[in-house]
Amino acid sequence: MNNIPKSPTLFTTALSLLASIVLQASTVNAFENSAESALVAKAAALAPYQTRSIQDEVFYFVLPDRFYNGDPSNDLGAKASDKKRALSHGGLDVTHKGMYHGGDLAGLTEKLAYLDNMGVSAIWLTPVLRNQAMQADTSGYHGYWILDFTEIDPHLGTNAELKNFIDLAHQRNIKVFFDIITNHTADVIKYEECHGSDGLAWLVKGDSCPFKSLAQLAKGDKYTPLIPAGNEQLKSPLWLNDINAYHNQGDSHWQGESSLRGDFSGLDDINTDDDAVVSGMIQIYTDIIDEFKPDGFRIDTVKHVNMEFWQQFSPALVAHANKQGIENFFMFGEVYSFEPEFLSQFTTKGKIQSVLDFAFQQTMQQTLVDQLGTDKLAALFAQDHHYKTTNKNSSKDANQLVNFTGNHDMGRFAYALRASQFNYDENEQIQRNLLANAMMFFSRGIPVIYYGDEQGFVGDGGDQASRQDMMPSKVASYNDDNLLATTKTTANDNFDVNHPFYRQFAQLSELYQQYPALRFGQQQTLYSQNKPGIFAISREVKGQKLVIVFNTANEAQALTFKSINDKNRLVYQSIKSSDNGKIAPLSFAIYQ
Repeated sequence: MNNIPKSPTLFTTALSLLASIVLQASTVNAFENSAESALVAKAAALAPYQTRSIQDEVFYFVLPDRFYNGDPSNDLGAKASDKKRALSHGGLDVTHKGMYHGGDLAGLTEKLAYLDNMGVSAIWLTPVLRNQAMQADTSGYHGYWILDFTEIDPHLGTNAELKNFIDLAHQRNIKVFFDIITNHTADVIKYEECHGSDGLAWLVKGDSCPFKSLAQLAKGDKYTPLIPAGNEQLKSPLWLNDINAYHNQGDSHWQGESSLRGDFSGLDDINTDDDAVVSGMIQIYTDIIDEFKPDGFRIDTVKHVNMEFWQQFSPALVAHANKQGIENFFMFGEVYSFEPEFLSQFTTKGKIQSVLDFAFQQTMQQTLVDQLGTDKLAALFAQDHHYKTTNKNSSKDANQLVNFTGNHDMGRFAYALRASQFNYDENEQIQRNLLANAMMFFSRGIPVIYYGDEQGFVGDGGDQASRQDMMPSKVASYNDDNLLATTKTTANDNFDVNHPFYRQFAQLSELYQQYPALRFGQQQTLYSQNKPGIFAISREVKGQKLVIVFNTANEAQALTFKSINDKNRLVYQSIKSSDNGKIAPLSFAIYQ
């Protein structure tokens, strides 16, 4: 193991703790971890994917380009001779963290058993539609620079290959979710004042076009948008090539009006205030539902689009999917904010079914990285009432929130631990990661595993630094990382079904599926404190009540609160405490 303390005593302790955490020798029920080399199809044991609630799912979030290269013939994307798709050709450099690396849908298809065996029941893909391959010396490997909303990016495969992937995932009883974009397209439109009359040069310092407000536009202070010669029909559907379908107000500075109407580093900001544009975007994604039959969408950059758009877009797509027989079609949005009251506006007022819970992610970091009190968790969950809505057709609450500990933008939870001022050794990094995973699974909400976390990936920060290759990498800044709980680096193939984190996720998934209260139970805080230590919650659904106790401290903690007594049956504990009546450091236990 990389960075394990060199003292024999500490080394032995670390190995012992890993064995205790991962193999769960102290499990009270007859619970088996089936992560042996013969992969097990776990999703088959779940309810059929067509009828499953979103609260039954365990998500795996993956960048296809960084996962596995199943078809090297598509590594350069469109063929050089394909004039229609010329801007979707190239961008391959396996040594550069900002370029295409060759992963594709064929690779994901080949690894479905690996995901199934880990307990994954839903796969969330970063955008797969055809991208502009290059922009500003980096590539669109991530999928967020869309030119064509009607076909798959040729670096990833074909429409037929995507349908095959979905079909095979469905055969395994695994759902597939697409990452979609309504805020912007690839950067095609230029401004004469910034780029010259032909749109091919930079005329301003800093290579940006400062945002011009509506007030400035009203006074005649506006940009002159243009499309460089030869690029007039690059986008599909064709209406996306109309300059008037965009705000054309210059680059966002991420605040105020610019946050809604500005270009993100030049990406063409779609005018979602226009009724015709709203109808066009709804049609784009109803067509995608018709062709590919995905099980839902994750929606990018939600807070950068006006609320009125979501009020029309979200119900229209859900209704259309239902008519196509996708009765549990589900959408959740990326609202990059740590404030529950703000996040909840997009589920209540905006009518999106759910959002990624950035407030949960922040609180995980506060309690397990920064060692603040568990009262931070209590304060977070006390705001869950903001998400509660009830109408004739459905009711929503915080149980539908989508939990995560790190992602492709902010970086991995393991990186936050390694960069912490507390200088955690590897053993403690491992324990804190394992506890964060358990809190993500067993607190209210739906868990998301960020690809690579199950193999101990750490990274050097956010964005490109957190988008490592699962297949053997040739990126130096990835390969110099010390991965957790393994002797491997990212230069190796990292699909080890015996990695302790992989095995823990498999086990957490089994627990999650075994107890309905962990998926549907209403949550109540039973105990918290203003320092690291005990955080206890109950999860209760008709016929079942569980109490889950987490210990965020480095010392064993006594269970003194009233909700735990001799009548409670211990059904699971991650580490058996050497002191009876206490919960071990950085561990959790479940009582019934």
